[in-house]
Amino acid sequence: MRSARGFTLVEILAVIALIALAMTLVAVTVGDGLTNARVKGASRDLVAALRYTRGQAIVKRESMALAIDVDGRRYRAPGRKWVELPKNMEMALETARSEMEAEGIGRIRFFPDGASTGGNVELLLGEVAWRIEVNWLTGEVVVLEPRDLN
Repeated sequence: MRSARGFTLVEILAVIALIALAMTLVAVTVGDGLTNARVKGASRDLVAALRYTRGQAIVKRESMALAIDVDGRRYRAPGRKWVELPKNMEMALETARSEMEAEGIGRIRFFPDGASTGGNVELLLGEVAWRIEVNWLTGEVVVLEPRDLN
């Protein structure tokens, strides 16, 4: 009599458990990657809005300001609609006192010569912060490498 060939139930369950573990790791990695992509995209969009505002001030030869609502987690370039940040993302604003309308609401203003009131905006997600700096003298907008808050 020949013995039957095949896999035991324990072997099949072990393979299924390994596949489930691998799928969980892939899902977590992809989820983190998508979150980071959203944050990077939000940072790039805010930088583009700041640069757009500076460009409009230069072209139209009048001061223009990017409005920032920290509590509402949103910002607005001149003549544009409010842009909201992705969920779970927070922001912090540091700007000239004269540009603060109220607690958590302020502006970064650009002048016709390209200069600005200066300041910075931090986009925060979890324990990581992305800092966008605006030079008061030149109006240059720069994004710094993300830093860990721990």
